[in-house]
Amino acid sequence: MTQSDTTVRLDVWLDVACLYKTRSEAQRACSGGKVTVNGQRSKPHRLVRVGDHIELTRPYGQKQTLDIVELAERHIPKAAARALYRDTTPALSDEEREMRRLERLYRASMQRAHAPDKRERRLLRRMKEQ
Repeated sequence: MTQSDTTVRLDVWLDVACLYKTRSEAQRACSGGKVTVNGQRSKPHRLVRVGDHIELTRPYGQKQTLDIVELAERHIPKAAARALYRDTTPALSDEEREMRRLERLYRASMQRAHAPDKRERRLLRRMKEQ
């Protein structure tokens, strides 16, 4: 069910290519300025063609760059969806990989494991009063 000579809405293509879980998630990313096509911020209704260059901003400032190889409007199996684009994201250097690992560890340590129980609440209250 792929097309070769036509255009497809950006949000639909991002969803079909399995780059976002849902079309509405792809729409939010486009509206939020997280998607650029050929160097320009793009709205969800923008039409994309084969050969367009897409840059996605992922969480924590990571960038993913893609080139559109094929178009599709309807959902296809995930393995076939990966054939719709060519990922041209540069490989991470060892230094960047280590920085991301440290960031991940830091974020994990900053997350609260659980809500304070009665004993911990009393201790916190005493500390605040002093």
